[in-house]
Amino acid sequence: MTVQMIEQRVRWALRLAGFGLLFTLVVVLVGAWTRLVDAGLGCPDWPGCYGALVVPDSERAQAFAPDAPLDVFKAWVEMFHRYLATALGMVALVLAGLAWSLRKKTGYPVALSFFLLIAICIQGAFGAWTVTLKLWPQVVTLHLLGGFTVLGLFFWLYQRLKAFSRGDLKPRKPPAFWWLLLVLLTGQVALGGWTSSNYAGLACTGFPTCNQQWWPEQMDFSEGFHVTQEVGPNYLHGQLHAPARTAIHYTHRLGALVLGLGVLGLFLIYAKQRKARPWLQGLILTYAAQVGLGIATVIWLLPLSLALLHTAGAALLLLILLMTGWQLGYGQLQVPRVTLMEVENAQFQ
Repeated sequence: MTVQMIEQRVRWALRLAGFGLLFTLVVVLVGAWTRLVDAGLGCPDWPGCYGALVVPDSERAQAFAPDAPLDVFKAWVEMFHRYLATALGMVALVLAGLAWSLRKKTGYPVALSFFLLIAICIQGAFGAWTVTLKLWPQVVTLHLLGGFTVLGLFFWLYQRLKAFSRGDLKPRKPPAFWWLLLVLLTGQVALGGWTSSNYAGLACTGFPTCNQQWWPEQMDFSEGFHVTQEVGPNYLHGQLHAPARTAIHYTHRLGALVLGLGVLGLFLIYAKQRKARPWLQGLILTYAAQVGLGIATVIWLLPLSLALLHTAGAALLLLILLMTGWQLGYGQLQVPRVTLMEVENAQFQ
């Protein structure tokens, strides 16, 4: 394979990774929209809809699933989400193919490319289980985390490909405190998914108090976080009683506070690093905006637009945190600007 062919394939991989990053964000938001309009069971089967690849007419739907009446709008929302997810899988498949063709090139992110494809396949399985297990909260929450994982992998692959294209073959890892904050953010996203999947978004009214109490008396943590609960007949609109939902919602609020302390700590520790400073500032501003959206969502009783923006804010927070980590680790390397041709020639000398 000539150097020109290598450069061409790397450019294609870089473009696909950038496109996949933006496309994943769209898929995540469409998934959230599907959830918020109660279209998660718009099609009672998977991967088709009432046994068809497109939404069928009412007569065929009735014959296929007599106990699941067809709602055309919800069915199309669900299928639209599936079509987008399938297309995203195709992007990952092409990236894996390019990685395989460049597997002998030192520094190319081959393992990351294949891990991304595996993650999307697992995500597809969770999409199927979301339907077959009737919106079981455990699966719905893991499906959300899977979407964020794919988003993060696309981002990291894009950055790795950019580094590879300029000859940066030995990047460093971000510092330990950054990893701690990434864990905190992951936990907070999981709490947000658990809140949504158990329909606990309005379990606490008012802010900063919850149901006019600083520490609500009616909270059932054991039931609210009983993650080994059996699969129920249908979790649409939730199965938990009010105290359990209040416990979930209030824990999500406490998690936001802990995450905020982590964001502040990261800023105070690394604010003097020139390359990372703008991203650290953006991290604080995005966190503040996300908290504001959460408060507004509660006060205005969970409007669809704000709920979607809250999901988008979480995704943006993840991307800015990842970029911060890149600048704290990979971006701090003093790497000379070299071309792939120069790298290739150096390997033969």
